[in-house]
Amino acid sequence: MCGIVGVISKAPVNQLIYDALLLLQHRGQDAAGIVTMQGQKCFMHKARGMVRDVFRTRNMRGLPGTVGLGQVRYPTAGNAYSEEEAQPFYVNAPYGIVLVHNGNLTNAHALKDELFEVDRRHINTESDTEVLINVLAHELEMAGRDLPLTPAQIFKAVGTVHKRIKGSYAVIALIAGHGLLAFRDPYGIRPLCFGQAADGEVMVASESVALEGTGHVLTRDLAPGEALFIDTAGTVHTQQCAENPTLNPCMFEFVYLARPDSVMDGISVYQARLNMGETLAQRLISTIPPSEIDVVIPIPESSRPSAMQLAHRIGKPYREGFVKNRYVGRTFIMPGQSTRKKSVRQKLNAIGLEFKGRNVLLVDDSIVRGTTSKEIVQMAREAGANKVYLASAAPPVRFPNVYGIDMPTKEELIAHGRSIEEIRQFIGADALIYQDVDAMKRVVGQLRPGLNGFEASCFDGTYITGDVSVEDFATMQAQRKSQPEEEDLPARSRLALQSGGDQ
Repeated sequence: MCGIVGVISKAPVNQLIYDALLLLQHRGQDAAGIVTMQGQKCFMHKARGMVRDVFRTRNMRGLPGTVGLGQVRYPTAGNAYSEEEAQPFYVNAPYGIVLVHNGNLTNAHALKDELFEVDRRHINTESDTEVLINVLAHELEMAGRDLPLTPAQIFKAVGTVHKRIKGSYAVIALIAGHGLLAFRDPYGIRPLCFGQAADGEVMVASESVALEGTGHVLTRDLAPGEALFIDTAGTVHTQQCAENPTLNPCMFEFVYLARPDSVMDGISVYQARLNMGETLAQRLISTIPPSEIDVVIPIPESSRPSAMQLAHRIGKPYREGFVKNRYVGRTFIMPGQSTRKKSVRQKLNAIGLEFKGRNVLLVDDSIVRGTTSKEIVQMAREAGANKVYLASAAPPVRFPNVYGIDMPTKEELIAHGRSIEEIRQFIGADALIYQDVDAMKRVVGQLRPGLNGFEASCFDGTYITGDVSVEDFATMQAQRKSQPEEEDLPARSRLALQSGGDQ
């Protein structure tokens, strides 16, 4: 997952994009980048790190213009430590295109060969975003050759892009001198929405919270396969560009990734998590008598709504037993397992008063690798808990994800090939309760009538695009194993494109 935003305005947009990226920081903490456009000239600054660290006053001064886009990166393909693979990406022909992308292309490797041999385009990194921008650039060149570029030609190009690329993608791109383009994959896996401010300013973003937090009113989500083009005059054009689109949003967005105050595809993330807590309570009651539980404690932060609803349902007190250090990154999106292991106790600290002598039910949003859960259970015991039960608001994560979430190899998943009892023993809990996958789909799906389904491959093993091969898994696994540890890399430097400012 990544967080992306684009805006077209009559006023400078650098501060606006910065503010929106802060609201999307939870979607990626590895790198950040902003591109603005003044006339036909692009200005870029991107680097590894959090938004507040990447952009200083001198960098912001070097980002003039009334059109721009930005991204916070969470790497799922390519090199997690390479600044060259930080977004946005830029190509100078045709027109000059800058692009940010949230998702993962499952056929990127095959497309690289096709781009070189057929399209005569060179790919210089391992990033699938560079593949995507070159496919889009080629199709725009084909659609607009010898003709003025119009929305109809842009939408024609997007339609061809849909036919060539596979996987999940939400895309925002700037076309120099023409405007801002956004489009979503035909399955609607990754989220994308847009809205407007009172002065007609238009923003496109991964989550509605980025719009609301910057003074925009949510218009709607882009439909699966739909493209949106905003010309330099601020006129919005939309068109469905896919042949058989279906809406299958990523279930993990509702489980963990998205902010609870966002609304995605008409579904309140907060309400979805409350509903998960309700069904988890039903599973719990059939496993452990509520009389054996003294207190319900969430593992911050995504699990709080589910834990509150569960506690209410079983009639037990809800307490905050862990204090989170907000200045340590989310362990799930940290590259490198060694980094993840050593950061858990820096991130959470137990309040002994809530644990001592009690039978405690810990509620987490999900259990992926199990290493964090194991350490948290141990922390609860060290804080004096009599018994420690663990409940997961999500079902067992048994399968790799190939659509933009950092769980691509089976070996890293604690639930793959293990029984619930084996997982319980590894984690060290006195009991382990998981959400039911069908119940989860039902209670979240009922919030959006007419939904085709969910992309829930990490839970049910069904890859909604129907085109994921054994070779795709092998390529991703080999790439992941080849990732260097950060200490093995040379000192990093910041990148800029035609910024005209002091870096």
